[in-house]
Amino acid sequence: MLRDNMTSIVQKIARQALVTFRTPSSFGDKAFLGNQCKLQSLMTEIRAADLKIAPRKVDSVSTPLPHNPPVTYMHICETDEFSMGVFLLKSGASIPLHDHPGMYGMLKVLYGKVRITCFDRLDKSTSVASDTQFNPPLLPFQRGALRSILGSVGEFTEESGPCILTPDRNNLHQIDAVDGPTAFLDILAPPYDPDDGRDCHYYKVLQSASDSEDKKAEGQKEVWLMEVSQPSEFWCGGEPYPGPEVKI
Repeated sequence: MLRDNMTSIVQKIARQALVTFRTPSSFGDKAFLGNQCKLQSLMTEIRAADLKIAPRKVDSVSTPLPHNPPVTYMHICETDEFSMGVFLLKSGASIPLHDHPGMYGMLKVLYGKVRITCFDRLDKSTSVASDTQFNPPLLPFQRGALRSILGSVGEFTEESGPCILTPDRNNLHQIDAVDGPTAFLDILAPPYDPDDGRDCHYYKVLQSASDSEDKKAEGQKEVWLMEVSQPSEFWCGGEPYPGPEVKI
């Protein structure tokens, strides 16, 4: 049954996302944070059944085929302000470590469990010092690596609240399916747009830095990330969205 006078929860989420992200100049102020809190509350409520999505059976990504991608995406809606859709991961699948340049995001698990490893960007201008050693050694062109802090590692289920990212916090993350297939509703604001400087970049962890004992003592670990091409084992297919229509 649709909620609140026949307005679907996903329609409410879309409207609140539009209100939250339609004025970029307000990002971070009191009104924005209040609207973001309302959006977070709505996202907490949603379940797979609200989108007419049934949990998938256990499957494997050991031999991905063109017709059997490890990850699929259901597009729900997109405006200049935000995009919304559902990612579905097969058992053992991962969305590799990637970034969201200048973007906000909110992720809510619909079924299954995900492990999300988040990184915070430390200093865009920092490059690897010449005396920093890696195994295997880096080539000269690889030394312009990005230094970050391991911000958090957490597991999320449908009973968990949303995972939130901002341009400065949890902006780089890897998402792994844990103990079976999983799916999550995903909002990004503004959407990816390479023509506007918001392309998706992939990274790999090189090794821990050795000059931040204070942060290690606090449970944070300083690491080096290097930009890489999209991993060959990862690709994302598409499938139809079966849920309520969303009008923006």
